[in-house]
Amino acid sequence: MASAASASLQSIPSYLKQLPTTGVSTGAAPNSISFKKSINHVYSRKLTTTGDVSGSRKAFSVKSQSNASESSRSTKVHELCVYEINERDRGSPMYLRLGQKPTNSLGDLVPFTNKVYSADLQTRLGITAGICILIKNMPEVKGDRYEAIYSFHLGDYGQISVQGAYVTTEETYLSITGGTGVFAGAYGQVKLQQLVFPFKLFYTFYLQGLAADLPKELLVTPVPPSPAVEASPAAKGCEAGATSPNYTD
Repeated sequence: MASAASASLQSIPSYLKQLPTTGVSTGAAPNSISFKKSINHVYSRKLTTTGDVSGSRKAFSVKSQSNASESSRSTKVHELCVYEINERDRGSPMYLRLGQKPTNSLGDLVPFTNKVYSADLQTRLGITAGICILIKNMPEVKGDRYEAIYSFHLGDYGQISVQGAYVTTEETYLSITGGTGVFAGAYGQVKLQQLVFPFKLFYTFYLQGLAADLPKELLVTPVPPSPAVEASPAAKGCEAGATSPNYTD
């Protein structure tokens, strides 16, 4: 019994701080875990072993520092809509058949970059850039399931990074993993609507964690999503007044 208890103590990580031993207990005591909150958000947890080691029980203390910035992040939801359009002028997408099979297969990679337009299709905002990893080919529905990792680069406004499932035959939701500029601190989710695979997509971002409201020029009334949507000639041509500040190309 003593050797088993000794072995269990050896498995406890070395960074745990050993406190003074308590008195001898006549019987095995149940595990006790207590949490004490202090004003600086440091939490203390006391662990007590059930075994009797050399006539005494051992007690250990674990402390962890909470992240104050995490608890103070804004939960307000900011909705932003944009179009992603492949105008077949960027050499995208590139299909890399790493699965070495004649049909789409696990492990195939699809790096891509497309143009991003405002929801009213009047302003060129920037580009998308990223990669999709094929997870499953679904011939029964003539589609594929990818794991997508990419960013929306929107000039002086900053960028938004996303990751998650991309199913070519249906709407999907991806996680917002971060942002820069006006999107700094962003988290939440984005809905992806496939309009014409792989050339036209409509996104609705539900952004949280932002320090301030989004610029009004980004919050335009969307053109209803449909396979027929096209950016305005001025936005396509990146004419003066039809681009975001220092838009990404």
